[in-house]
Amino acid sequence: MSAIARAARAFPTLLRVGLAEALAYRAELVVWMLTTTMPLVSLALWTSVADSGALGEYGARELGAYFLAALVVRQVTGSWLVWQMNMEVKQGGMSHRLLRPVHPLFAYAAEGLAVIPLRAVLCLPIVPILLHFSGTEPLGDPARAGLFLLSMVGAWLINFFVMALIGALSFFIESSTNVFQAWLLGFTVLSGYVVPLSLFPPWLKQLTDVLPFRYTLALPAELAAGTLSTERALVEVGIQWGYVGLSAVLALVLFQRGTRRYAAFGA
Repeated sequence: MSAIARAARAFPTLLRVGLAEALAYRAELVVWMLTTTMPLVSLALWTSVADSGALGEYGARELGAYFLAALVVRQVTGSWLVWQMNMEVKQGGMSHRLLRPVHPLFAYAAEGLAVIPLRAVLCLPIVPILLHFSGTEPLGDPARAGLFLLSMVGAWLINFFVMALIGALSFFIESSTNVFQAWLLGFTVLSGYVVPLSLFPPWLKQLTDVLPFRYTLALPAELAAGTLSTERALVEVGIQWGYVGLSAVLALVLFQRGTRRYAAFGA
């Protein structure tokens, strides 16, 4: 049986195990979600600024729609895999994963996907408020709705593979969490997490268009808020999925090389 076939057969079981673990540690899940509420702080700050005049294309209503969408996107697509990988590499837990017939990254992905329904349920109260602020049905068009769903999947995959890539560095260095902190800083500033990217100076806005951070949050948030045209979204989703492919290849290659080194040292 091929590795892909084994993984496909094991996937439902892995999802059930991941969901059971998430329910067992639901308090930690809630704490994690509470630490990712920066868009609400930004909403209060920028709305007060917008009260004295619109900020580009954003008035108070548009800001409300954008930051509530950003909060939902962050909650649903976020990944903190790097911490788990660092711990398992240093404490020997990775050895047990490598002995299983399913690739560890596939198992990690199943565990991450299993948590999404719980995060989504906790985000449900935000959705009616988001629709109120948007004033329209920005996803009423099937094409836009499809692009939004595709962008959400792409955002999750980029976050997952980047976390896996940084986590795999722990095979080579004492801890890769410092690298993660650098990524997190870039994400916070350049993803649209605290400031809509269209409010940046033109030169910085152009830079965010070619960096991966925008495609982990601002793209789906702008689609949900109705501030991004369908034509432009189609181009950006294509760029986003290019980053999905690149991050996946880099993560898989580095993980494979890291596990060879890990095995060579008899871990």
